[in-house]
Amino acid sequence: MKYMLLIYSNPESWASLSAEQRDGLTRAHADLYKELDEQGLLVAGAGLADPITTRTVTIRDGVTAATDGPYAETKEHLAGFYLVECDDIDQAIGYAARMPDAEYVAVEVRPVMDSSGLEM
Repeated sequence: MKYMLLIYSNPESWASLSAEQRDGLTRAHADLYKELDEQGLLVAGAGLADPITTRTVTIRDGVTAATDGPYAETKEHLAGFYLVECDDIDQAIGYAARMPDAEYVAVEVRPVMDSSGLEM
């Protein structure tokens, strides 16, 4: 089954990290990414640009609007993701727990529905 490992961050937690901690975070992600890829578990993964570059698209009464910024009004923002193929949610949680971001804000584990969406 596929799982999204959604990495959350916020400006305060990032700003509180030393350069050494940021380098460690980057190395930890590179190591985990490589391991997941070598094991054939990694489907995709990427960091996301700063939320200031976000556009939220809505359609109301047939009119498309794109507004600046993320839709949710929170301090935390989605900073990146891994899409992994795991045997079960416990295995996915194990990988999420190895992400350094879990120490600072959070990593959300969410099952990905297949095209029918009926397994949920």
